[in-house]
Amino acid sequence: MEEKIYTIVKEGKPVGPFSLAELKTLGVKKDDFIRKPGMDDYKEAHEFPEIRELLGFSKQYTPPQYFAGFDLRLLADAIDWFIIFGMAILLELIFVLILGFGQKETILMFTSGVILLPLLKFIYHLYMESQRQATIGKALLNIKVTNLQGLPPSFQEVLVRNLSKTISTALFFFGYFYLFLNKQQQCLHDKMANTLVIKDRLI
Repeated sequence: MEEKIYTIVKEGKPVGPFSLAELKTLGVKKDDFIRKPGMDDYKEAHEFPEIRELLGFSKQYTPPQYFAGFDLRLLADAIDWFIIFGMAILLELIFVLILGFGQKETILMFTSGVILLPLLKFIYHLYMESQRQATIGKALLNIKVTNLQGLPPSFQEVLVRNLSKTISTALFFFGYFYLFLNKQQQCLHDKMANTLVIKDRLI
């Protein structure tokens, strides 16, 4: 016998529990609130994969409402630069100590490292934003990169976003200040890549 685990809100009151099969006879709608054991709160019916499959619902997505402002982005970027610079210096020191470089070789290595920092940061952003939606700096501030629907961005979107930062920078950083000109606070590179940087709530 199928387990009865679904509680549904009807006329403002929770009723049930019901089995998955019983939900089909109740005329459940996409936006009906349903809860299963172990859940902290109710979710809409379309958010359950098994209910979508049973009733032929499509998952609905709530557009993002809260966007990361210039201050959060700047602070996140500063944290990321600090992390990348610190890791680069640490690795170079290890190489110098292990290989026993002289003064000239050490200066050359550190100079090369500084030149390569933008490339390292590009690779870092590309990996972290495509795999985790956020760099360490963004994650610490509870902001993340999404597509326009608030879903994880594709690798192509993240690639375009980070390549387009060169344009944002080349325009005397106007591309970054572009976020003050639109409600979704997109920088120019976000606009070009169809991405957003969002936060979970207003405060």
